[in-house]
Amino acid sequence: MQALADVILPVFLVIGFGYVARWRRLISDEQVDGVVWFTQTFAIPCLLFVAIARLDLGQDFDWRLLVSFYVGALCSFTLGFAGARLFFGRDWEDCVAIGFVALFSNSVLLGLPITERAYGTDALAANFAIIAIHSPFCYAVGITTMEVIRNRGGRQRDTATRVLSAMFRNALVIAIALGFAVNLTGLPIPGVANQALDMMVRAALPAALFSLGGVLYRYRPEGDLRTIGFVVALSLIVHPLITYGLARSFGISTEALRSAVVTAAMAPGVNAYVFANIYGRAKRVAASSVLIGTAGVMVTGWVWLQILP
Repeated sequence: MQALADVILPVFLVIGFGYVARWRRLISDEQVDGVVWFTQTFAIPCLLFVAIARLDLGQDFDWRLLVSFYVGALCSFTLGFAGARLFFGRDWEDCVAIGFVALFSNSVLLGLPITERAYGTDALAANFAIIAIHSPFCYAVGITTMEVIRNRGGRQRDTATRVLSAMFRNALVIAIALGFAVNLTGLPIPGVANQALDMMVRAALPAALFSLGGVLYRYRPEGDLRTIGFVVALSLIVHPLITYGLARSFGISTEALRSAVVTAAMAPGVNAYVFANIYGRAKRVAASSVLIGTAGVMVTGWVWLQILP
């Protein structure tokens, strides 16, 4: 129970502040959207840029870590896609959106602060290695699958163009690409710019968690509860279970194991709803899964912290 009090509850208290502030109308939806826009367009991209620029690529990019996490993610996507079709009779495009919800764990807003509070700032290197390819990987899987289904019989060149265009308009993907460019070229960042970036980084997670609470207030569960429960179970149980088994079989370090499993065990991220909203598919399932899954992490996250060494 100490892990719940010391690690998880502070994170959810900040989310709760945002939720209560919106519930009590201390802030409006427009103000919440403004904070979300600031964090997703500026603060979190700065956080990812700095983290990738400073990573030791040779040490932190362990293929065993990435395979453990992303095989689990792909299995969750596949099971979500297939389950939506076989168990719940959804049409193919809904199936892709539901699979994407199971695929996209909240690696930044939940995974980073919980890992940091549980194991310290020095434990985040493996988290950032996962995050470095998380948005590009997930959007590539989701957008490619959706565009292939939507353009059955169309030209492959058009599908590829749609996929690349959608991915490289994403601020997180751009920030990650710039971070890799600085890291690989050894281009120095001026001291004043570094200080400014550090200020943005310090603002990123608290502001993002607060705004997440405000956003979640909108997504009160409405119907589709069996589908939502299925997707949340994939996110909170199946994905981390597969990741844990693979990571242990590969014999990766304790630090990498912790980061991989904690990140895999996080609820669907708000980007899952963004994806569903872009295509106008399974929006209620996506929104409610984000809300219920985020609440569920308070229990399942504590269980995983007890299991991990």
